Amino acid sequence: MYKKILGQPRNLSPESHSLLESAMRSISQHLLYLALAFEASTSLGADVSYTFNIVNANIAPDGFSRAAVLVNGAFPGTLIQANKDDTLHIAVNNQLTDPDMKRSTSIHWHGLFQFRTASEDGPAMVNQCPISPAHSYTYDIPLNGQPGTFWYHSHLSSQYVDGLRGALVVYDPVDPHLGLYDVDDANTVITLADWYHLAAPGIQETYLQGGSGFHEPIPDCGTINGVGRYIGGPSVARPRVNVVAGQRYRFRVINTSAYSGFRFSIEGHTLTVIEVDGVNHVPYTVDGFEIFAGQRYSVVLNANKPVANYWIRAPMQLQHASDNDNLDTNNVYAVLHYSGASASEPTTQASGTVINLLQEHLLAPLENPGAPGGNSPATKTIDLQFTRSTDNNGLKWTINGIKYHSPSLPTLLNIMANGFTFESNFTTTEHTLVLNHNEIIDLVIHGSANGHVHPFHLHGHAFDVVQSMQGPPNYVNPPRRDVVGVGGSTVIIRFRADNPGPWFLHCHIDWHLEAGLAVVFAEAPTEQRTGPTSQIIKQEWLDLCPIYAALPPDQQ
Repeated sequence: MYKKILGQPRNLSPESHSLLESAMRSISQHLLYLALAFEASTSLGADVSYTFNIVNANIAPDGFSRAAVLVNGAFPGTLIQANKDDTLHIAVNNQLTDPDMKRSTSIHWHGLFQFRTASEDGPAMVNQCPISPAHSYTYDIPLNGQPGTFWYHSHLSSQYVDGLRGALVVYDPVDPHLGLYDVDDANTVITLADWYHLAAPGIQETYLQGGSGFHEPIPDCGTINGVGRYIGGPSVARPRVNVVAGQRYRFRVINTSAYSGFRFSIEGHTLTVIEVDGVNHVPYTVDGFEIFAGQRYSVVLNANKPVANYWIRAPMQLQHASDNDNLDTNNVYAVLHYSGASASEPTTQASGTVINLLQEHLLAPLENPGAPGGNSPATKTIDLQFTRSTDNNGLKWTINGIKYHSPSLPTLLNIMANGFTFESNFTTTEHTLVLNHNEIIDLVIHGSANGHVHPFHLHGHAFDVVQSMQGPPNYVNPPRRDVVGVGGSTVIIRFRADNPGPWFLHCHIDWHLEAGLAVVFAEAPTEQRTGPTSQIIKQEWLDLCPIYAALPPDQQ
């Protein structure tokens, strides 16, 4: 099959070449059945289509112009909006040409469970081969009734550092929190991000080789809704979030950073948390919250203060900020503008102090609270010890002594077509652990003493945080989310392995992922291939691999 597409792949080992040929022959026999299954699975809701032209263009979020990797020429990229029973169809056209940055691409839809559509999850060489330059791929994603605040980003190397990231919001017409807010639209989505003046591949290489004393690359500024300032740069107009007195607003706050966390608050206003990483929670009122890379919070703000302008504050949280003379970690502001107020910035001191700061362990899910299995032991407990070290090859982050390195063929393809079922089928550096269907899994993530809060993200699931960084163990109503911060203490998360697929668990500090801080869970391999939870595989997805394999290395 693949010979008819592009001839012999040039960059595969003989073993991988043989596996690819075998995979193409094997899986093509199932395409008709799977296509019919996909049609049946998308019968509810509307078809919502977007076109993403992935381009290189110059952009200046903080006044400094640089080439970037952008969705439809913008940072953040195009906002995706849909309802919970819809099916997304996102046509991605790879128009990248800049040799200083990655030219292939793949996109992860962060937080979506992808039931039966692990092929659409996005991580390169886990769930798909990348989309090659001058080629296209359409992600078809049934939302399956899953509402919430999500986002998307490139999941190929450190490409999203260069700009390929944006918000994705799935609305629920019968949201149980509807009575708490009046306004929830595109204007109430607030994205936070770090921004770099230099292209990601170069600074990644310096980091991995041990430059800057093995310190992570430090951004030049933080942004709110794509706008920031750096020391010595122009006074770029602050982004403005408009409100009308007397209205209640659902702000969807998303940290799309590659590294930095933020401490978010709005001057003079309390914030009532109602959703955490796509999961409804019991309303909980605070003055502000810490939000790590990949995390999301929906908060309700009551615009009941005197008509004026108020600071939206998001000071950055990261290590070794002084490594970059451009960065002022405190100078990350937007303006909450009441209708009728002047157009000027607030005249109050722009302080980022928060008195009543959210403590994660005090959050409780609104629906179906309680960890799977209650306080009984999990079916399987997996201890994960992670640390940073160096050797003759430079810096690495490891879990249980293994630095993750992606395979030459996607994990999903090897499971579906080459019959990979057992941990022994995978190479050591793929660090792939097999989970049995419907097992209750405890991940015991032991803290690292390197000073960071590591935001660990699990694909394909939300999990219960039965032991947070603070507070006692809780199996009755622990917070439920898909990104959890892990500092110097042990964090325990629990989930049921009820979504067959290959799912990444990784640190969402992108530099740490590139240094190896990840594992893959091959969840229920047999159930991925056959039965009611089997994966839906498209011919278009199969075609990605031979096209990508035939590329010269500088275009991969």
